[in-house]
Amino acid sequence: MKTTMASLYGKMDIRIRETELPEIADDEILMRVETNGICLSTHKAAKLGTEHMRVPDNIAEVPIVTGHEFAGTIEKVGKKWQGKYRVGQRGTIQAAYRYQGKEWAPGYSFEFFGGNTLYSILPDGLMEMDYLITYDDDYFAFASLSEPTSCIIGAFNTLYHEKLQCYDLFPGNLEGGNMALMASCGPMGIGAIDYAVNGPRKPHLLVVTDVDKARLARAEELITVEDAAANGVELHYLDMNEYDDGYGVLMDLTVGKGFDDTIVFAAVPSVLELANRTLGYNGCLNLFAGPIDKSFSAHVNYYDIHYRKTHLVGNSGGNLDDIREAVRGAQEGWLHPEYMITHVLGLKDVPDTILTLPQIPGGKKMVYTHCDIPFMALEDFDARRDEDPVFAEIADILAANKGVWCKEAEKVLLEKKSRF
Repeated sequence: MKTTMASLYGKMDIRIRETELPEIADDEILMRVETNGICLSTHKAAKLGTEHMRVPDNIAEVPIVTGHEFAGTIEKVGKKWQGKYRVGQRGTIQAAYRYQGKEWAPGYSFEFFGGNTLYSILPDGLMEMDYLITYDDDYFAFASLSEPTSCIIGAFNTLYHEKLQCYDLFPGNLEGGNMALMASCGPMGIGAIDYAVNGPRKPHLLVVTDVDKARLARAEELITVEDAAANGVELHYLDMNEYDDGYGVLMDLTVGKGFDDTIVFAAVPSVLELANRTLGYNGCLNLFAGPIDKSFSAHVNYYDIHYRKTHLVGNSGGNLDDIREAVRGAQEGWLHPEYMITHVLGLKDVPDTILTLPQIPGGKKMVYTHCDIPFMALEDFDARRDEDPVFAEIADILAANKGVWCKEAEKVLLEKKSRF
């Protein structure tokens, strides 16, 4: 069958490609992709091209389909998998995986396996690893966001602490402890605030910092101080531009103890150095934001590492348990991945969106691959309601939902704007 996709041909070279999709093999599955979240890591791959660790050398001749945060419906099932999967099931994937000694990455490494496409061919190794996650729902955006949400959950699980006077370690943020989420009002940061307040290991004190007033205000609107208090979490939002002595303010909030756990969402030396300085005894810092510059560095206090047992970690992605928790949490209603979405778009605007992503304000950009819709911020639906009755209908749904994307808005979009 013919398909359309957004493919990477070289450095900063993404094109809309129409091509013939090969028939699936007996050990493959064909998925009709409905949604794909655009990730900053895809921009990084486009910026680096073949210099990226997961991008093949021959993409000028065999371009790779972009996108790895996708969800859709199983269209065909190869003979090998017909006892486990069936046509019509909804599904999403655990993106990065290791199979037969090799790293595989949809959206980075494959011609026909990725998210910014009408149809994706899922290879045998994905199912062998049990990395195709099916779910019972007719909603796709939340499932697309289970991949970035799993990365957030992975960041919490990557944190660790020592059991003093022995060599045992215990993983995860300290329940009832002090936690800081720094530079944390972007899309992933908001997801982290949501997980800290509503997840299984809640801190007693949660301090969220940023330097963007609009982002801080939106985060506080979505996850309120009052709602956090109802969950036993003392939540503070801090605009660090307002303080001459950020160190003193943060240490005062912890009554001089410092933070047990800190996750940093921007690869900025000054932010990392403040995070390092405010770690408490046996505290753990996770640099969640992946730098593009391979020589990126910041000052580290090695005295604290030696005498105060501070720990420095990082993570890229989550594991299978993390993504299953992400799907379960969203379906059960205690996680809200839709908080991340600020824009929606169709397939035609994917190349420009990926290439200019760092310059576009807001949070997650959700692609509806089969829909004929321009790149739109969610508030644009109201501003453009006179252009299209569908825009007006979606605007009314969003207005009743604090401006948050939701299943009802998606349903209208898929029913009335699909063109394939």
